[in-house]
Amino acid sequence: MTSVWRASRASTPSDEPVERCDDVVVGAGITGLVTALLLARAGREVVVLEARDPGAVTTGHSTAKVSLLQGTRYSQLLRRQSEEVVAGYVEGNREGRDWLLRYCDEHDVPYQVRSAVTYAADDGRGLEQARAELDAASRMGLPVRWSEELPVPFEHAGGVVLDEQAQLDPMDLLDALVEDLRAHGGRLVTGARVTGMGQSLRPVVRHTRGRTRCDQVVLATGTPVLDRGGYFAKVSAERSYALAYEHPAPPEMMLISTGGSTRSVRDAPGSRLLVGGEGHSVGRARSEEAHLDRLRAWTALHFPEAVETHAWSAQDYRSHDGFPFVGPMPRGLGHVHVATGFDKWGMTNGVAAALDLSASLLGGQMSWSSPIHRRISRPASVARLVGINARVGLDLVTRAAGVALHPLRPGTPAEGEGEVGRRGVVPVARSTVEGRTCAVSALCTHLGGVVEWNDAEQSWDCPLHGSRFTAAGEVLEGPAMRPLPARD
Repeated sequence: MTSVWRASRASTPSDEPVERCDDVVVGAGITGLVTALLLARAGREVVVLEARDPGAVTTGHSTAKVSLLQGTRYSQLLRRQSEEVVAGYVEGNREGRDWLLRYCDEHDVPYQVRSAVTYAADDGRGLEQARAELDAASRMGLPVRWSEELPVPFEHAGGVVLDEQAQLDPMDLLDALVEDLRAHGGRLVTGARVTGMGQSLRPVVRHTRGRTRCDQVVLATGTPVLDRGGYFAKVSAERSYALAYEHPAPPEMMLISTGGSTRSVRDAPGSRLLVGGEGHSVGRARSEEAHLDRLRAWTALHFPEAVETHAWSAQDYRSHDGFPFVGPMPRGLGHVHVATGFDKWGMTNGVAAALDLSASLLGGQMSWSSPIHRRISRPASVARLVGINARVGLDLVTRAAGVALHPLRPGTPAEGEGEVGRRGVVPVARSTVEGRTCAVSALCTHLGGVVEWNDAEQSWDCPLHGSRFTAAGEVLEGPAMRPLPARD
């Protein structure tokens, strides 16, 4: 499954790795590349390490809405934190959006100005949530308004509207950032998956193309690899889906629903319609393909002229209190920094994190970030954190017990299918993809969770902390750094 943004993109040429530099940035999505560029502009010697290609994970599979209206985010955040902390979040996102659009103007990156809409899908709970978001966004100083009737072909009970927001093709942006980074002396090393880090006076980052000694390390990898702060236990991994269509007249708005299953809608150049939603926790779906089918059915009902061209999914991470984690990593001795927990709003949050991280590394500080860094989790947020980890513990026990009780069936899985069971006493994950049957360890190399087969993307997904692997066991994303061992 490939996003409409990445479908026609060639691989980005790699620079040669170096043994020493000032800063290593891990991850070539929007957060990593903006951070690296800002540091390179300041005269730092910067190396970006990317396991695959720029935008290979979340950024390249985003719906790429550059918006300060973010679904029902502000009403949720105000239930968990003070207005001062939420105001800091809003201001950071505002500065991230403004920086990004200025950059696009200066580097001829195309984007479209659109109204962002949080609409009520029904006149019950959906309407209540949308009205609450109108009040919350107004309290935060955003010039929102209510519209009873929206120019869309699907049912709704009105919605919150914020004008003068934007949307873009995220790969256009990443291409410009890579070129700009290299023009300022920075390096992008692709095919360099980080495998570990040693530290004496300076960190030494080990990766599949060598090792690099540096002063500072920035982990911009969705959820941190080299996790010394337990962030995998503070965020939950969420998978969501998107479809691209040819359509003669898609709505020229960026919409997201309240009430029931999320529906996200936007247009794109070339008479394209994008429809997203159907999010769920990674590795905890009976069928990922069924989520895509529900999006297809909804689109066929409301946009019967639409012709599907692309289908894909993306992974995002949600913190226990809804705010991103940005800053020095505990037990990193002041040399390791992290950015995670953007919860599907990385176009603004990712840039805000880059501004915050680069300012800190260069000896400064963003004024709006102080309240966020000083925040103390309220009881509801602590309860959610406990719930996240209780569910992880339950999954670990129940899945391990299930594997222990069920031996692998005779024969091999059918094309496109996977199964988990024991071979003797060994938990094995077995699948058949493109005529090739592979058997690998069923235990995630991060913390030993039993993986689940993803029938939409034909991957092994861990329900504990969101690590994902190919059918042959190679790491795709998440906190895991080692492949699943072969069990052929």
